[in-house]
Amino acid sequence: MMKKHVLALAIAAIVLVACGKKEEPVATPAETTPVAAAPAAPAGPVLDDEKVLNIYNWPDYITETMIADFEKEFGIKVNYDTFETNEALHAKLVAGNSGYDIVIPTAGFGKKQIDGGLYQEIDRSKISNYGNLDPEFMEKIAGVDPDNKHFVPWAWGFTTVGINKQKVEAALGGMPMPENAWDLVFNPEYSSKLRSCGIIYLDSPSEILPLALHYVGKPPYSENPEDFKEAGAMLAKVRKDVRLFSSTMIDDIAGGKGCAFVGWSGDINIAADRVKEMGGKDEIVPLLPTGGGLVFIDTMAIPKDAKHPNNAHAFIDFYLRAENGAAMANEMNYPTGNKASLPLINDEVKDNKTIFLSDEDTERLIPTGGFSNEIGSTLNDTYNAFKRGR
Repeated sequence: MMKKHVLALAIAAIVLVACGKKEEPVATPAETTPVAAAPAAPAGPVLDDEKVLNIYNWPDYITETMIADFEKEFGIKVNYDTFETNEALHAKLVAGNSGYDIVIPTAGFGKKQIDGGLYQEIDRSKISNYGNLDPEFMEKIAGVDPDNKHFVPWAWGFTTVGINKQKVEAALGGMPMPENAWDLVFNPEYSSKLRSCGIIYLDSPSEILPLALHYVGKPPYSENPEDFKEAGAMLAKVRKDVRLFSSTMIDDIAGGKGCAFVGWSGDINIAADRVKEMGGKDEIVPLLPTGGGLVFIDTMAIPKDAKHPNNAHAFIDFYLRAENGAAMANEMNYPTGNKASLPLINDEVKDNKTIFLSDEDTERLIPTGGFSNEIGSTLNDTYNAFKRGR
């Protein structure tokens, strides 16, 4: 699923310089040339007395050295835990006293958490690198977080169909690939043929249902229970062809458990890299369906009851350095909302059209959104009925 770690900052020291030699005559006041005082060194970040930071993030979603680099620079011990779904994070926050100082909700899903008062506002005066963010990108988040008060972007991507090209071609026989790649996993005409090599669905109602609703021609974030009935009926027709509901998509793809998968674009690319590293010959690729992929924007947020909010702001500021945003893209295969990092991103990543999309493919994406608490039970009931095969 996702991954993250990297970087460093330096706190300037004030150097007092004494000038003059004893044997030299002292100048008279008239001969004295005024010397401008040296500017004060910039103050370091305000930290909490307890040098601890507790982070709750998705698995495989941080660069290799980010945590260690932050700990070394700031002298803060980071406790880093992971969750598998937005639903798991939500349950932890609603229960209260989560113990976390930074969590990484998906913006659309996190709307209900903002509405429920579960997050404190971000203090931008403590984030010197906030200006590195792309204003146009921040407008997308503002759709669920007005005025960008609570969320700071971590990374983004889209939920889509990925395939093992060789296995899918073999399973389809002489049947050509559909014009809309969603047919592979939502249309029994295709899914029945892929049953032999395995279809994997991401195990998350908040990811699968918007796609299913969109596929049957309904608003992806519908609040109408009748729309969910139609989406559920469509999903029921392909249930027998789904081999696995996965919360460890990268491992499951790389381990060959399926040939077609509904998952996050970055995870599919990461799994493709792992297959290559293991010497595999099969080509794993995320597709760009004509029916659109579902945009997700994962964000940093500070829970209302965070015990180390100053340390949390220090980490957010650290993460927003240009080099850290670039490292996320280069190592994790996820695009960034950090505009200052773009010149530092490797060409092979920038040129990968499944990471940094063309304007045409971007236009086809389903914009980020969220469901209200009122429709939540319908969402979960529809998904659980599909998963159980009822």
